[in-house]
Amino acid sequence: MSSPAALLRRLSSLLLLLMFALAALPAAAQTLRITSALVAPGDTPGFPGDADARPVTLPDDWSRTRPNEAGPVWYRVGFRALQRPGDDELSALYIERACTNLEVHLNGQLVFSGGRMREPATNNCGQPQLVTLPSALIAPELNTLDIKVTGQPLARVGSRWRAGGLSALELGPQSLLLHRQARQHTFAVALPQALSATLLLMGSFMFVLGTINRRESHLAYFGALSVLWSALEARLWLRTVPVDPAVAEFLLCSLLAFITLAAVQFLLRYARHRSRLADRLLPLQCVAMPASLVLAGAAHLHTLTMLWSLLLGLQVGAAALLYLRAQWRAHSRSSWVMAATLGTLALAALVEFVSQQIGGSPLPAQAARLVAPLMFVVVGLRLVQQHGRALQEAELGRAHLEERVREATAEIERNFRQLAELRVEQITERERKRIAADLHDDLGAKLLTIVHTSDDQRISTLAREALEEMRLSVRGLTGRAVRLADALGDWRAEVVNRLAQAGIQAEWDAPEDLTQMLSARAFVQTTRILREATSNIIKHSGGSHASVTCTVADGDFKVVVQDDGDGIKIENDGRLDRGHGMATMKNRAKQLQGQCLVESAPGRGTVIRLTIPLDRALEGAA
Repeated sequence: MSSPAALLRRLSSLLLLLMFALAALPAAAQTLRITSALVAPGDTPGFPGDADARPVTLPDDWSRTRPNEAGPVWYRVGFRALQRPGDDELSALYIERACTNLEVHLNGQLVFSGGRMREPATNNCGQPQLVTLPSALIAPELNTLDIKVTGQPLARVGSRWRAGGLSALELGPQSLLLHRQARQHTFAVALPQALSATLLLMGSFMFVLGTINRRESHLAYFGALSVLWSALEARLWLRTVPVDPAVAEFLLCSLLAFITLAAVQFLLRYARHRSRLADRLLPLQCVAMPASLVLAGAAHLHTLTMLWSLLLGLQVGAAALLYLRAQWRAHSRSSWVMAATLGTLALAALVEFVSQQIGGSPLPAQAARLVAPLMFVVVGLRLVQQHGRALQEAELGRAHLEERVREATAEIERNFRQLAELRVEQITERERKRIAADLHDDLGAKLLTIVHTSDDQRISTLAREALEEMRLSVRGLTGRAVRLADALGDWRAEVVNRLAQAGIQAEWDAPEDLTQMLSARAFVQTTRILREATSNIIKHSGGSHASVTCTVADGDFKVVVQDDGDGIKIENDGRLDRGHGMATMKNRAKQLQGQCLVESAPGRGTVIRLTIPLDRALEGAA
């Protein structure tokens, strides 16, 4: 038989349970919110009746009510049936938070288990639970709910929200509570999972991108930051981890040092600042923090993690201020955007830190934890956009550079051709001068000897003409430019003298003091055209009068030779350039990019019009 003390304890428990059940039942509410329970520690199959049960207020936060105690802990509440006769809708129990795991017993029968209850227990922290209560187990009057919760004391976890505890309970129709459970699951589980998956994919891509492009090392650090942050949310995906809880907490807390390294280096590299001190101390810090946690032991994990979190947060804040200072000095247009982003992250970190210190509802901390990954996604998209724009600008710059290279290559090839042509011209010029010297020294001397020593007048005349033609050729070969005024003087002397010797009256009309220079080639060709025209007048015209008119007009040098002779007879094919050297004169004019026109009719004389472009035949006077 039970002792009187044990019986008294059981009666006291039943009275308290009945009082909680009567106080929790509102008159006309659809759901029943339970904020009081009896609590008793014990790892037993059912509620430990022999234990000293005491009343607690829900939510029960172990970090305050039992900071150094671990589970399991039993909670007992009583309620009256909510279903009315003929009501077929199922009742359910909504538990917003039970950390780490739980089992639910209705009137002594197990109706729900969250998984493994012994270490390593299934991690259901942050997972809202909806437990269906079978109608067959619900008594018409008083019912008993026993909830077994296993968890970790605050001292052994890095965050207050991973310490053991149980939220307030809510009883009601399953359809009504299902919507609440779905909303809470979306906010506390689904949305963080989606953001962590996005960070994992985006971070991996940016890490590879930054590793390949060493000049964009800030992308690699931001990618590492995103991947490490997503690793913090791994407990949402891996609810059952085959390691001791102390090891899992140690790994999660150690990630903070690596996250700080990635965040600080990202801000510094993004600001185009390289700090050797940070490059050396940050990796050492990633070793020092885990070592200090190991040396302090699991019993001091929470305290030491809070101290390290404060120190790491100050480091990130200092790097953020340095980045904003660099952006402000550079007058960057994105400085205000990044300032707002960093300010939002700082505010979210402050809210979570204060929430952990003062306790209460975990809702502000949950909202703060969503801000960080959301801001990371926004910043990541911004970095990808900037990188894409930089690639586009680089591609445009490369295309522009290729165009400049092509232009430079064409210019080099053109200069090379010009140098080659100049080289050929120089060699040709030297050869011309050599030939001219040979003609002048050898052939000229011999012709001059024939002119002075020959007794035959005809031979002497032919030798003199050959000598003059040779001198003209030599003059052309030497390539020396001639003043147009001097050329006109030479032409006048030769033409007038030859016409006078033939008994033909000659008129010469040309401007004086012309400043242009006539190229040697143009001088030679023009001289030969005038000689051919003069010879035709003497030999074939039969006239007694000839005139030569020279003008410079409209950019052209023009010569008109006219006689009053018999004219040129038109050949059988109707052309005037047959015989009399007409074709030769036209060909010489064509070589100078000019033209030679012949106008003639029987009995009306002949007119020869020579036109030479000045830009082809003339050079400006020095």
